[in-house]
Amino acid sequence: MTGTPLRVGLVGYGLAGSVFHAPLIAATEGLALDTVVTSNPERQRQARAEFPDVRLAATPDELFARAAELDLIVVASPNKTHVPLATTALKAGLPVVVDKPVAGTAAEARTLAALAEERELLLSVFQNRRWDNDFLTLRKLLNEGELGDVWRFESRFERWRPKPKGGWRESGDPAEIGGLLYDLGSHVVDQALVLFGPAASVYAETDIRRPGAETDDDTFIAITHTNGVRSHLYVSATTAQLGPRFRVLGSLAGYVKYGLDPQEAALRDGLRPGPGWGAEDESLWGRVGSGESPVTGGGRPEPTLPGDYPAYYAAVAKALLEGAPNPVTAREAAAALDVLEAARRSAREKVTVTL
Repeated sequence: MTGTPLRVGLVGYGLAGSVFHAPLIAATEGLALDTVVTSNPERQRQARAEFPDVRLAATPDELFARAAELDLIVVASPNKTHVPLATTALKAGLPVVVDKPVAGTAAEARTLAALAEERELLLSVFQNRRWDNDFLTLRKLLNEGELGDVWRFESRFERWRPKPKGGWRESGDPAEIGGLLYDLGSHVVDQALVLFGPAASVYAETDIRRPGAETDDDTFIAITHTNGVRSHLYVSATTAQLGPRFRVLGSLAGYVKYGLDPQEAALRDGLRPGPGWGAEDESLWGRVGSGESPVTGGGRPEPTLPGDYPAYYAAVAKALLEGAPNPVTAREAAAALDVLEAARRSAREKVTVTL
């Protein structure tokens, strides 16, 4: 890629904006972080300290007032703002990246997708977990047929946070689109659909476990895919003993992998993409085998491919500059929201929902 980088306006500088989006945008050839939108003085100082040349805006309106000076808008603000901000950006003629979940409902996601298609603009959803090290490794194993026909996919995104932290992510107000179902659930459902295709039916259990918690903090989702694979997905803030991140069972072998991809922790620690990025120590590799537990040495170690979050924004830049495919479409995100909405209904009504 050559020429002047595309100028990016980033709305929001909380966890998503400061830890994920800003560093990855800045590390991407063809993109330049032009403006950060936050009204919080401490976050403004933080943004300026890390990116001395960045411009600051206190409100999205200030940003959109000079839309002609920008080439891409990234929406990393609270969930309830995703649809209105993405709509405004598209109507201003600007391509958009929206953090997950793109919307509160699948219908809203499809309306956004239709608007982007009508305007012939990129609308992409930040599903960074498609570039987790374990996910990339599992895709490789599946592509090579190492596991045979997959029968069951177990995926866990579990944490031990016995006390609620508060904030909009844990708010019980439906307008905030909080809770783990829509937060971590957006990741595990997206991964399951990418790996094993459309969902035929959904069953879910959601609970509020912690004193003072307002929304789901311990959730299980079961998906039966149209090809017969069953996905069992767990997201929790109340797991005192963490299970395997992946346990994948097939007709020839299984793959078991413990531990989270290291990229989020690295970004939180202030590290930035470069040589060796996303690599994992050999001691954390998963195992492939049959007939024995990986805990007792069953199977063989499977080298974990390096995680590659930078690949997402590299693909966005290539889509905008060269017409390459959108790395994560809003219609794909809508399909995941179909599952999340079905899961919410299933848990509420105690039924299995057919899609």
